[in-house]
Amino acid sequence: MERWKGRVALVTGASVGIGAVTAKELVRFGMKVVGCARNVDKIQDLAAECKSAGYSGMLIPFKCDLTNLEEIQSMFAAIKEEHKGVDVCINNAGLAHAEPLLSGKTSGWKNMLDVNVLALSICTREAYQSMKERSIDDGHIINLNSMCGHRILPNADIHFYTATKYAVTALTEGLRQELREAKTHIKATCISPGLVETEFAPRLYSQNAEKAASVYTHYKALEAIDVANAIVYVLSAPPHVQIGDIQMRSVEQIA
Repeated sequence: MERWKGRVALVTGASVGIGAVTAKELVRFGMKVVGCARNVDKIQDLAAECKSAGYSGMLIPFKCDLTNLEEIQSMFAAIKEEHKGVDVCINNAGLAHAEPLLSGKTSGWKNMLDVNVLALSICTREAYQSMKERSIDDGHIINLNSMCGHRILPNADIHFYTATKYAVTALTEGLRQELREAKTHIKATCISPGLVETEFAPRLYSQNAEKAASVYTHYKALEAIDVANAIVYVLSAPPHVQIGDIQMRSVEQIA
Protein backbone atom coordinates (compact mmCIF):
# COMPACT_ATOMS: atom_id res chain seq x y z
CA MET A 1 0.00 0.00 0.00
CA GLU A 2 3.05 2.25 0.11
CA ARG A 3 2.42 3.69 -3.37
CA TRP A 4 -1.05 4.87 -2.34
CA LYS A 5 0.12 7.10 0.52
CA GLY A 6 -1.17 10.63 -0.04
CA ARG A 7 -3.32 9.55 -2.97
CA VAL A 8 -7.07 10.25 -3.12
CA ALA A 9 -9.74 7.59 -2.79
CA LEU A 10 -13.50 8.05 -3.06
CA VAL A 11 -15.61 5.62 -1.03
CA THR A 12 -19.35 5.81 -1.60
CA GLY A 13 -21.73 4.72 1.13
CA ALA A 14 -19.05 5.41 3.73
CA SER A 15 -21.27 6.09 6.73
CA VAL A 16 -21.80 2.49 7.85
CA GLY A 17 -20.83 -1.13 7.25
CA ILE A 18 -18.30 -2.10 4.60
CA GLY A 19 -17.90 1.49 3.39
CA ALA A 20 -17.08 2.87 6.83
CA VAL A 21 -14.59 0.13 7.66
CA THR A 22 -12.95 0.40 4.22
CA ALA A 23 -12.61 4.17 4.52
CA LYS A 24 -11.00 3.78 7.95
CA GLU A 25 -8.52 1.17 6.67
CA LEU A 26 -7.47 3.31 3.71
CA VAL A 27 -6.91 6.28 6.02
CA ARG A 28 -4.82 4.01 8.24
CA PHE A 29 -2.67 3.25 5.20
CA GLY A 30 -2.14 6.95 4.53
CA MET A 31 -4.70 7.76 1.86
CA LYS A 32 -6.86 10.86 1.58
CA VAL A 33 -10.33 9.38 1.60
CA VAL A 34 -13.43 11.24 0.52
CA GLY A 35 -16.27 9.36 2.19
CA CYS A 36 -19.70 10.20 0.86
CA ALA A 37 -23.21 9.44 2.04
CA ARG A 38 -26.58 11.18 2.32
CA ASN A 39 -25.96 11.68 6.03
CA VAL A 40 -22.37 12.51 6.99
CA ASP A 41 -22.76 12.62 10.79
CA LYS A 42 -21.29 9.14 11.21
CA ILE A 43 -18.51 9.87 8.72
CA GLN A 44 -17.60 12.98 10.71
CA ASP A 45 -17.39 10.83 13.84
CA LEU A 46 -15.24 8.32 11.97
CA ALA A 47 -12.96 11.09 10.71
CA ALA A 48 -12.44 12.27 14.29
CA GLU A 49 -11.72 8.69 15.35
CA CYS A 50 -9.09 8.32 12.61
CA LYS A 51 -7.46 11.59 13.62
CA SER A 52 -7.33 10.69 17.31
CA ALA A 53 -5.84 7.30 16.40
CA GLY A 54 -2.97 9.10 14.67
CA TYR A 55 -3.56 7.57 11.24
CA SER A 56 -1.32 9.07 8.57
CA GLY A 57 -4.15 9.68 6.10
CA MET A 58 -7.29 11.73 6.43
CA LEU A 59 -11.02 11.20 5.99
CA ILE A 60 -13.03 13.94 4.32
CA PRO A 61 -16.81 13.62 4.81
CA PHE A 62 -18.92 14.66 1.82
CA LYS A 63 -22.71 14.83 1.71
CA CYS A 64 -24.03 13.37 -1.54
CA ASP A 65 -27.27 11.76 -2.65
CA LEU A 66 -26.17 9.21 -5.24
CA THR A 67 -29.61 9.17 -6.85
CA ASN A 68 -29.04 12.79 -7.87
CA LEU A 69 -26.79 13.30 -10.92
CA GLU A 70 -26.11 16.95 -10.12
CA GLU A 71 -24.93 16.08 -6.61
CA ILE A 72 -22.56 13.42 -7.94
CA GLN A 73 -21.10 15.83 -10.49
CA SER A 74 -20.77 18.54 -7.83
CA MET A 75 -18.92 16.10 -5.59
CA PHE A 76 -16.39 15.27 -8.30
CA ALA A 77 -15.97 18.98 -9.06
CA ALA A 78 -15.27 19.67 -5.39
CA ILE A 79 -12.75 16.81 -5.22
CA LYS A 80 -11.01 18.24 -8.30
CA GLU A 81 -10.86 21.71 -6.81
CA GLU A 82 -9.70 20.67 -3.35
CA HIS A 83 -7.71 17.47 -3.97
CA LYS A 84 -6.93 17.54 -7.74
CA GLY A 85 -8.95 14.39 -8.46
CA VAL A 86 -9.72 10.75 -7.71
CA ASP A 87 -7.05 8.05 -7.96
CA VAL A 88 -9.11 5.20 -6.49
CA CYS A 89 -12.88 4.93 -6.77
CA ILE A 90 -14.63 2.40 -4.53
CA ASN A 91 -18.26 2.05 -5.54
CA ASN A 92 -19.49 0.61 -2.28
CA ALA A 93 -22.96 2.15 -1.96
CA GLY A 94 -25.75 -0.33 -2.57
CA LEU A 95 -29.13 -1.31 -1.21
CA ALA A 96 -31.93 -3.83 -1.46
CA HIS A 97 -35.68 -3.61 -1.05
CA ALA A 98 -37.83 -6.67 -0.49
CA GLU A 99 -39.80 -6.18 -3.71
CA PRO A 100 -40.56 -9.48 -5.52
CA LEU A 101 -40.85 -9.60 -9.30
CA LEU A 102 -44.54 -10.51 -9.22
CA SER A 103 -45.71 -7.97 -6.66
CA GLY A 104 -42.93 -5.48 -5.98
CA LYS A 105 -43.27 -1.71 -6.04
CA THR A 106 -41.80 0.05 -9.06
CA SER A 107 -40.39 2.74 -6.75
CA GLY A 108 -38.31 0.11 -4.93
CA TRP A 109 -37.00 -1.36 -8.18
CA LYS A 110 -36.11 2.11 -9.48
CA ASN A 111 -34.27 3.01 -6.28
CA MET A 112 -32.16 -0.15 -6.54
CA LEU A 113 -31.31 0.61 -10.16
CA ASP A 114 -30.51 4.24 -9.36
CA VAL A 115 -28.04 3.37 -6.59
CA ASN A 116 -26.70 -0.08 -7.48
CA VAL A 117 -26.31 0.44 -11.23
CA LEU A 118 -26.64 4.05 -12.37
CA ALA A 119 -24.75 5.76 -9.52
CA LEU A 120 -22.00 3.15 -9.78
CA SER A 121 -21.71 3.79 -13.52
CA ILE A 122 -21.75 7.58 -13.15
CA CYS A 123 -19.08 7.52 -10.45
CA THR A 124 -17.00 5.16 -12.58
CA ARG A 125 -17.21 7.48 -15.58
CA GLU A 126 -16.40 10.59 -13.55
CA ALA A 127 -13.50 8.86 -11.78
CA TYR A 128 -12.02 7.68 -15.07
CA GLN A 129 -12.32 11.16 -16.58
CA SER A 130 -10.61 12.57 -13.48
CA MET A 131 -7.74 10.14 -13.93
CA LYS A 132 -7.49 10.70 -17.69
CA GLU A 133 -7.29 14.49 -17.51
CA ARG A 134 -4.42 14.22 -15.00
CA SER A 135 -2.65 11.44 -16.96
CA ILE A 136 -3.09 9.02 -14.04
CA ASP A 137 -2.28 5.60 -15.48
CA ASP A 138 -2.26 3.52 -12.30
CA GLY A 139 -5.71 4.28 -10.90
CA HIS A 140 -8.16 1.67 -9.67
CA ILE A 141 -11.95 1.35 -9.81
CA ILE A 142 -13.40 -1.19 -7.39
CA ASN A 143 -17.06 -2.19 -7.46
CA LEU A 144 -18.69 -3.79 -4.43
CA ASN A 145 -20.60 -6.63 -5.99
CA SER A 146 -22.11 -9.68 -4.27
CA MET A 147 -22.30 -13.44 -4.62
CA CYS A 148 -25.80 -12.53 -5.83
CA GLY A 149 -24.05 -11.24 -8.94
CA HIS A 150 -23.01 -14.80 -9.76
CA ARG A 151 -25.94 -17.03 -8.76
CA ILE A 152 -29.67 -16.74 -8.13
CA LEU A 153 -31.07 -17.80 -4.77
CA PRO A 154 -34.68 -19.02 -4.41
CA ASN A 155 -35.63 -15.93 -2.40
CA ALA A 156 -38.19 -13.64 -4.01
CA ASP A 157 -37.25 -10.77 -1.70
CA ILE A 158 -33.87 -10.33 -3.41
CA HIS A 159 -34.48 -11.32 -7.04
CA PHE A 160 -34.53 -7.73 -8.32
CA TYR A 161 -31.52 -6.88 -6.15
CA THR A 162 -29.80 -9.91 -7.68
CA ALA A 163 -30.48 -8.52 -11.15
CA THR A 164 -28.71 -5.29 -10.21
CA LYS A 165 -25.70 -7.27 -9.00
CA TYR A 166 -25.57 -9.29 -12.22
CA ALA A 167 -25.39 -5.85 -13.87
CA VAL A 168 -22.38 -5.00 -11.69
CA THR A 169 -20.64 -8.19 -12.87
CA ALA A 170 -21.23 -7.21 -16.50
CA LEU A 171 -20.30 -3.57 -15.93
CA THR A 172 -17.00 -4.44 -14.25
CA GLU A 173 -15.91 -6.76 -17.05
CA GLY A 174 -17.09 -4.27 -19.67
CA LEU A 175 -15.10 -1.58 -17.89
CA ARG A 176 -11.99 -3.75 -17.89
CA GLN A 177 -12.32 -4.27 -21.63
CA GLU A 178 -12.84 -0.57 -22.35
CA LEU A 179 -9.83 0.35 -20.22
CA ARG A 180 -7.71 -2.06 -22.25
CA GLU A 181 -9.01 -0.55 -25.48
CA ALA A 182 -8.06 2.87 -24.11
CA LYS A 183 -4.52 1.52 -23.62
CA THR A 184 -4.43 2.50 -19.95
CA HIS A 185 -3.17 0.57 -16.95
CA ILE A 186 -6.08 1.68 -14.77
CA LYS A 187 -7.55 -1.42 -13.15
CA ALA A 188 -11.13 -2.61 -12.68
CA THR A 189 -12.10 -5.06 -9.94
CA CYS A 190 -15.25 -6.25 -8.26
CA ILE A 191 -15.48 -7.75 -4.80
CA SER A 192 -18.28 -10.31 -4.41
CA PRO A 193 -18.97 -11.23 -0.78
CA GLY A 194 -21.63 -13.59 0.45
CA LEU A 195 -23.54 -12.74 3.61
CA VAL A 196 -21.85 -9.94 5.57
CA GLU A 197 -23.09 -8.87 9.00
CA THR A 198 -23.86 -5.19 8.46
CA GLU A 199 -26.91 -2.93 8.37
CA PHE A 200 -27.97 -4.62 5.11
CA ALA A 201 -30.52 -7.07 6.55
CA PRO A 202 -32.07 -4.60 9.03
CA ARG A 203 -32.59 -2.17 6.15
CA LEU A 204 -33.90 -4.88 3.80
CA TYR A 205 -36.43 -5.99 6.41
CA SER A 206 -36.97 -2.64 8.10
CA GLN A 207 -40.64 -3.52 8.67
CA ASN A 208 -39.82 -6.88 10.25
CA ALA A 209 -37.17 -6.67 12.97
CA GLU A 210 -37.50 -10.35 13.86
CA LYS A 211 -36.86 -11.46 10.29
CA ALA A 212 -33.92 -9.06 9.99
CA ALA A 213 -32.34 -10.41 13.18
CA SER A 214 -32.74 -14.02 12.04
CA VAL A 215 -30.66 -13.47 8.90
CA TYR A 216 -27.41 -13.60 10.86
CA THR A 217 -28.29 -16.47 13.21
CA HIS A 218 -27.82 -19.45 10.89
CA TYR A 219 -24.01 -19.34 10.64
CA LYS A 220 -21.04 -17.06 11.22
CA ALA A 221 -21.31 -14.44 8.48
CA LEU A 222 -18.45 -12.41 7.06
CA GLU A 223 -17.61 -9.15 8.80
CA ALA A 224 -17.08 -5.77 7.16
CA ILE A 225 -13.36 -5.91 7.95
CA ASP A 226 -13.07 -9.12 5.91
CA VAL A 227 -14.27 -7.27 2.83
CA ALA A 228 -12.11 -4.23 3.60
CA ASN A 229 -9.10 -6.54 3.83
CA ALA A 230 -9.96 -7.92 0.39
CA ILE A 231 -10.01 -4.38 -0.99
CA VAL A 232 -6.61 -3.64 0.56
CA TYR A 233 -5.29 -6.89 -0.94
CA VAL A 234 -6.51 -5.86 -4.40
CA LEU A 235 -4.95 -2.40 -4.08
CA SER A 236 -1.71 -3.96 -2.88
CA ALA A 237 -1.24 -6.09 -6.00
CA PRO A 238 1.77 -5.22 -8.18
CA PRO A 239 1.06 -2.76 -11.02
CA HIS A 240 1.07 -5.54 -13.65
CA VAL A 241 -1.42 -7.72 -11.74
CA GLN A 242 -5.15 -7.13 -12.18
CA ILE A 243 -7.56 -9.02 -9.94
CA GLY A 244 -10.87 -9.14 -11.77
CA ASP A 245 -13.14 -10.51 -9.06
CA ILE A 246 -12.86 -11.83 -5.53
CA GLN A 247 -15.70 -14.16 -4.57
CA MET A 248 -15.74 -14.69 -0.83
CA ARG A 249 -18.16 -16.14 1.71
CA SER A 250 -18.34 -17.73 5.10
CA VAL A 251 -17.00 -21.28 5.25
CA GLU A 252 -20.44 -22.26 6.58
CA GLN A 253 -22.44 -20.58 3.81
CA ILE A 254 -23.91 -23.18 1.43
CA ALA A 255 -24.91 -21.13 -1.62
